[in-house]
Amino acid sequence: MRYGGPGGTLAVSGLTMRIERGDFVAVVGPSGCGKSTLMKLVTGLHVPQEGTVIVAGHQVTRPVSIVGMAFQNPTMLPWRTTLENVLLPLEIVEKHRHRLRAHKKEYVEKAEHLLETVGLKGFGEKFPWQLSGGMQQRANLCRALIHEPELLMLDEPFGALDAFTREELWCVIRDLHAAQDVTIVLVTHDLRESVFLADKVLVMSARPGRVVAEHEVPFTRPRQLDILYDKAFNDMVQALHGEIATARAAA
Repeated sequence: MRYGGPGGTLAVSGLTMRIERGDFVAVVGPSGCGKSTLMKLVTGLHVPQEGTVIVAGHQVTRPVSIVGMAFQNPTMLPWRTTLENVLLPLEIVEKHRHRLRAHKKEYVEKAEHLLETVGLKGFGEKFPWQLSGGMQQRANLCRALIHEPELLMLDEPFGALDAFTREELWCVIRDLHAAQDVTIVLVTHDLRESVFLADKVLVMSARPGRVVAEHEVPFTRPRQLDILYDKAFNDMVQALHGEIATARAAA
């Protein structure tokens, strides 16, 4: 994938990966390695100039409807309540759009259940500006899940939060993955986050990005936060840190 025409920036090249249904995969690498480009390619926001992207057995040539996305900035619409923000994808995704008016009560109940799942019971009628950053990000996750995506793409969703809130949301995502039949791809700079959450960690090279290492995470699920102080856990984090430092030096 190249930006800016034939002589422009080559963002990724020789990028190959395979993710199975139900996996939780984290993608890490040096800044500018193409992690966000990968997100756009998988979701169909960009089409590669060379090569193919296949999601759920179909080549991606347009935005993919089975995908939910959450980014570092929750981008909640300030004039809509939290509940209305969560329901927004249903107005866009075709299979739900035609059912929304006739089945509004059913969808509202589902949205309220998701909000309760992430600790926001009773906050549906609040506006985004009445919520903390962590609460907005919880609502953002609900919005990404409301249309029952088969694939959830998370691009640095917790990067702007304080450490305690971030760890709380790790547990929310851990539990959502365990409870729902969803494949998750997490792009993150936080190596502890990648090892705590993922089944597999992919390490990308410096730009143009490609996968240079793939690691199975050996720790059994469900993982509790006290694993963050475990020697084996921190050894894996340090090994990933070393690989990324090597990738940066090779740029």
